[in-house]
Parts: sequence; C-alpha cells; structure tokens
Amino acid sequence: MSAQGDSPYLIAPAPGAPGLTRAVTGTDHEGRAQTINVVEERPLTIFLNAQEIVTAMTIGDYPEYLALGFLRNQGMLKDGEAVLRVDYDDELETVVVRTDGRTTYEDKLKKKTRTSGCAVGTVFGDMMEGLEGVTLPDATVRTSHLYTLAHVINTTPSLYLEAGAIHGTVLCEGDRPLVYMEDVGRHNAVDKIAGWMLSEGVRPYGKMLYTTGRLTSEMVIKTALMGIPVLASRSGFTAWGVEIARQVGLTLIGRMRGRRFVCLAGEERLLRDADPDSVAEEDAKHRRKSARKEENP
Repeated sequence: MSAQGDSPYLIAPAPGAPGLTRAVTGTDHEGRAQTINVVEERPLTIFLNAQEIVTAMTIGDYPEYLALGFLRNQGMLKDGEAVLRVDYDDELETVVVRTDGRTTYEDKLKKKTRTSGCAVGTVFGDMMEGLEGVTLPDATVRTSHLYTLAHVINTTPSLYLEAGAIHGTVLCEGDRPLVYMEDVGRHNAVDKIAGWMLSEGVRPYGKMLYTTGRLTSEMVIKTALMGIPVLASRSGFTAWGVEIARQVGLTLIGRMRGRRFVCLAGEERLLRDADPDSVAEEDAKHRRKSARKEENP
C-alpha cells in the first residue's frame, strides 16, 4: 500500500473520473439556463457463490470492495473464511464473491430491515446480531488529531464538494486519513472501507471512521462489527445510534465543525490536547455545503 503522490491518502476521491457524474442542464430560480454536474447511480447485484444476495444502488466505483464489505458487515463472510476470488462483470453489473464454504442464507434473507441509510439501506436478519460478542480495542482520541482530520477531509477534492447528493466515509489512523470512499448511501461508503480492509488484511486497531452522514444505528452497528472503536461525523446523531454506541463501548463524536464537536458516547477515550481557540473556524464554502446536506440528508 502506498500514498497517492503527495496526498496523505492511500485511496482518495476522484471527482473527475469518467462515469461518476453527468452534466445536466436546467434553469435556475431566475429562469436562466444552468448546467451542473450530478452524481450517477447504477445498480450492482451482489452474489455470494451461486446465491443472489442484494441489488444496491451505487456510483459504480470499487464494486469488489463494496461487495466484500457488504457481505462482511452482514455477517455473511465470517472471520477466517477464505475468499477464493471476486469477479466483477461491468456489462451485467454484478459482483460474485466466491468462498470455500457453502452458502445457506435463505432464512436470513427473509428478514429485511430498511434502515435510515440513503438509497434505502437494508440490513438482513437481526440488526443486533453479532454485537453481543463485540469487544472494541482501547484507543486514545486526541482532539488535536480530530481538528487536523476534519480540516484535511473537508478540504479534500471530492464528489461531495463537486456535486453533492453523496456521502463520504474516511478510514483514519492518528491524524492521518487513509482511505476516503464516497457513494450515494453512507452504508455503501462504509462497506467499501470494510471491503478494502478485508482485501488488504488491515486490522482495526488504532483506527477511526469519519463520515459526512448522520450517526445512525446502522452506522454505529457497522463500525462496531468492523472492530473500529471511534466513529466521528460533521453531522448529527439519532438516539438509537447513541444508545447502541454506549452499549458496545464505541466513542461517538458528532457535529464536528471548525473548533466545535459533541461527544455523546465513549468520552473516556478523549484526550483534550488542543486549545479550541487556536483552531480556525470552518470557511463559508464548507459551512454552506454542510447546511445543504443537513437539509437534504
């Protein structure tokens, strides 16, 4: 694994990549013609061996990571289970994850929970399944690192800044953002992170997830199942998300804007080593983007 040029990221957004956005012309509030870039979305059907699992709406990048991470976060890929290969067919818009085990998830697939994730998130089986045995690693969260990460991530060129209507999730370690994934649903973005970690053999120790989306029950559950002890966002919380975070011992930090943030779970991990008054306020461009996201989550 290596960083991309001078970038701190191992994987960074590529807002100019072909196929991720489309120029669309319309009219503005004064009736003038205006052309803007809008995010593309397309279906991706995920198979586990010969069994069709789900069709997800996605922007289409990193389909193999998305499939691996989705199956891992649904408990359909167990620790130690060998993934023989992952086959993606662009024309058929399918990914087949092949393992050395037998696939029998008919009963699990009968029970679906529609979550608050954008693009209609879906969790199969019991949403709380697997959390009982979760033990998250110890971690220290330096507020100086939080401020550095927020500044770097919020000023990184991305589809979020280019076109909106999208969520980002960033895997971080210390004060360095490692992998920044985007998608129309925050659940897809975090699944891509999970798939990358599984594919590259990256362990969760010392890691943190940062998301541009709301801190919902689904986001907390997925983060905990990935073994990551800290989840942060520039957006707000849901009560169930906070309750689950407290139950599993996950540090939950939201409303990160400029020098401000709120921690509603796992406060004991925080090390306040930075003076908030020394941190610059967020510039107007990013405040406006954030406000539009809150209005249209």
